Amino acid sequence: MLIESSDSFGGFTCATADYGRGQVACNGAGEPRLHPSQNSHRHQTGAQDTHHISLVDGLNLPISITPQGGSGEKCTTTSCGVNINADCPLNLAITRSDGSIIGCKSACLAFNEPQYCCKDQYNSSSTCKPTSYSMFFKNKCPQAYSYASDDTSSTFSCSGSTNYLLLSAHNEFRFYAII
Repeated sequence: MLIESSDSFGGFTCATADYGRGQVACNGAGEPRLHPSQNSHRHQTGAQDTHHISLVDGLNLPISITPQGGSGEKCTTTSCGVNINADCPLNLAITRSDGSIIGCKSACLAFNEPQYCCKDQYNSSSTCKPTSYSMFFKNKCPQAYSYASDDTSSTFSCSGSTNYLLLSAHNEFRFYAII
């Protein structure tokens, strides 16, 4: 989270992560996250870790995930290094009170329609298809999930003892596999 300023009472506001609500903490799922990455680790002998960047709930910061120490054909860095806020469609934009864009919602989050959320009659890989909004995200970040069934080019995996380095525009995080 990027702290923007403090008031005369020592309180802080966020430049990102509160999504214009004036709260420091997020209140649960279904909101664009500061770091829109998700990692799934299976720590069994011979098992693979999977990692991906998800834009399914939106995005507000560039990010990369770099595996360290693993192996495999798809054991590579994945990233979304662009400033999506700069080109975010206005109907997906999360704005501050001054009108500046601080995040970009997914169409699912913005409109809550089945075709954008891959739910109801669109809840299978054969009916959950990319939309113009998910293609906006995919064109900006080709390695990231842009809708629920976007597995082919968006899931990466590593065998062996793998650690992960997550880099965002403002922070560095290290995740270590425990075997």
